[in-house]
Amino acid sequence: MSSEAPAAPAGEHCGIDTIEIARVARLVEANDEAALARLFSARELADAGEGPGRAASLAARFAAKEACLKLFPRETALETIAAADFAVERDAYGAPQVVPSPVAETVMGRYRIARIALSMSHDATRASAVAVGERAVLEVPAIGRFIYRFLPFRREVVLENLRRVYGGRIGEAEIVRIAQAHYAHLARLLGEFLRFRWLSPAARKALVRVENLDEPGGLWETHARGKGVLILTGHFGNWEVATIAGVQKYPEAYGRFHFVRRAIKPRWLEALVTRRFVRAGFGVLPKRGSLDALCGRLEAGDLVVFPFDQHARGRDAVVVDFFGHPAGTFRSLAIIAQATGAPIMPASSWRETDGTHVLRFERPLEPIANEDPRDEVAAVTRACNAALERLVVRHPEQWWWVHRRWKGAAEQR
Repeated sequence: MSSEAPAAPAGEHCGIDTIEIARVARLVEANDEAALARLFSARELADAGEGPGRAASLAARFAAKEACLKLFPRETALETIAAADFAVERDAYGAPQVVPSPVAETVMGRYRIARIALSMSHDATRASAVAVGERAVLEVPAIGRFIYRFLPFRREVVLENLRRVYGGRIGEAEIVRIAQAHYAHLARLLGEFLRFRWLSPAARKALVRVENLDEPGGLWETHARGKGVLILTGHFGNWEVATIAGVQKYPEAYGRFHFVRRAIKPRWLEALVTRRFVRAGFGVLPKRGSLDALCGRLEAGDLVVFPFDQHARGRDAVVVDFFGHPAGTFRSLAIIAQATGAPIMPASSWRETDGTHVLRFERPLEPIANEDPRDEVAAVTRACNAALERLVVRHPEQWWWVHRRWKGAAEQR
């Protein structure tokens, strides 16, 4: 293979790195598998094989990891991400592909990078890699541009929130495009909400695809632990339509899901939404004064859905970072998990381009223990916010940007 580093494509967001194979060979010789696992994934170590080519293969992967880090100099300098956050694996055709960690996925999303393409090479002495960040493409319907210009409901709030998340990473024009796409999403949200009651049961089932139910680490495996499940979510996609239609596809789930909800205005809309949930077999728990009932549902092995992306204040709140900015966040979810041992499983929904919806359950969060219960609550709450960050940037136009998520949090800290 050529020892010359591949050329970087013109005009692209690129990172390039070259490393001496002998350096990696010394690293391999001086460390056991457990130590190497802190830098390379189990799949990477297995793909590298054994024998004389192992060091060269790992060197190429190490160069690729370093090239990925060079795409994000700010986060690398702040140690938000490290080389281990980018695994380099082969796809079914043998081509290298980057598998980002959850933290790296969030960082990529804030730069609107959908995937990282790799080019790797090595000769007898050196390994080189080029990482190219491929930008996500966002279509903006005309209705979104129209609402943004002529019916700008909370436009300054939307733009301020977007700048908190994306400022300094993407241009102002792209931030405006996300805002316009968000208004188009809100228009579709309203239309879907009004049409939903007239859909047949078959049409509702066809409307939603549910992901990660039966897979290892999925919802049913997590539920089988016998401590109930706290489902961490937010205002993603059409959360009510996707949840009702998605869960209704599984008769065994009837009566086992309970939603923690804050009453909305006007009252007729609150009554309509509550009636839909109850008819679909979901329990509804008020956000205030339902702690005993909520713990009782978990003890019975039920699943409690907890929207977690709204501003909290006063005794209900702990101030932790959300996208790097202090945000008043509900501490009750962490306290309940602490008291009951129930696992916390993130979940989100989004609309596909064909108008169907996806309801996806992520792997449960890793347990966090701390000798100081207050520190533990803060750490678990921050972990919940970090999980939501990844879900927000996955489909940013479909999150609830009109909400003042960071309202007054700096003064509370």
